[in-house]
Amino acid sequence: MSKTVVVGMSGGVDSSAAALILKRQGYNVIGLYMLNWEEEDARGACSAEADYADVQRVCSALDIPYYSVNFAKQYEERVFSYFLAEYKAGRTPNPDVLCNREIKFGPFRDYALSLGADFVATGHYCKIEHANGRHRLLKAADAGKDQTYFLNQVREEQLANVLFPLADMPKTEVRKLAEENGLATASKKDSTGICFIGERNFRKFLQNYLPAQSGKILTLGGEKVGEHIGLMYYTIGQRKGLDLGGRAGEEGRWFVVKKDLKNNILYVSHGDESPLYSKACRVSGLNWIGFEPDISFDCTAKFRYRQSEQKVRVTLKDGGALVEFNEPQRAVTEGQYAVFYDEVACLGGGVIEEVYY
Repeated sequence: MSKTVVVGMSGGVDSSAAALILKRQGYNVIGLYMLNWEEEDARGACSAEADYADVQRVCSALDIPYYSVNFAKQYEERVFSYFLAEYKAGRTPNPDVLCNREIKFGPFRDYALSLGADFVATGHYCKIEHANGRHRLLKAADAGKDQTYFLNQVREEQLANVLFPLADMPKTEVRKLAEENGLATASKKDSTGICFIGERNFRKFLQNYLPAQSGKILTLGGEKVGEHIGLMYYTIGQRKGLDLGGRAGEEGRWFVVKKDLKNNILYVSHGDESPLYSKACRVSGLNWIGFEPDISFDCTAKFRYRQSEQKVRVTLKDGGALVEFNEPQRAVTEGQYAVFYDEVACLGGGVIEEVYY
């Protein structure tokens, strides 16, 4: 008797291809669409209905059953409330990382298993190794698409019974497979940005939930050069949207180097990027995946998704860790994640609490 696998269907090409691959491998496949965000008014376009229609088309083409489950309440309580609290605190969160732990591999996985599934699968680009009761999260074959960064907070036990069918496939092959099999999502563009904001203007979205307080923009030397519209709208290293003119006789652009929440001041620099470079950071909320860390060890790390791995030394301390960089790192940002790696695996990660310059 074939094993049953529930595939998290998003309405995109990756999860569509994952379902196709698993069916070809002989599994009894069920598609499950997860609704995490419901618009209460016309503040912006919500793509949920269109995405679910694509799920229906793909599942019909594959001749597999499909269902929809609503986790909007859990998402608001576990992810969105955290997102707002972090922005209110002047930090820059990554809600998609939290969504994986708190929703996709939490209530969603539990619901899928309650349907009688032997396995749960998603269209993430990463590998998984189940051996001797432990579960390791391995890098995808396509380094450019590897998504282990976004899974760094998923607890090891949540990865039991999980399959990642796209582990060894580059994106081009995934699209080709979907196209050759007539799947409606074959040419659908990848979603970008924060899931519940989508293509909307970020500032306008945030204004619906958090009151903005304008304040001074100063250089590190204390010179006032403008007014900001609210610290939550800016992130370290940001260049666009500062509305500051150039400086006579000086080349380069303005960019954000620091936020003073207590005094509501945004600090900027012009041309000189040296204030952006730091030597270490303190990390909290550590989560290890199939890895038992020593008190101090060397590995590599990423401090944002689109970054090559950087050599670091990690020292466990006071329930968190001090992460020292072999080379100075640019725009390491509080609220984002430091994610740790060895040659083949994602070891886990934690939230960046403080940056040392």
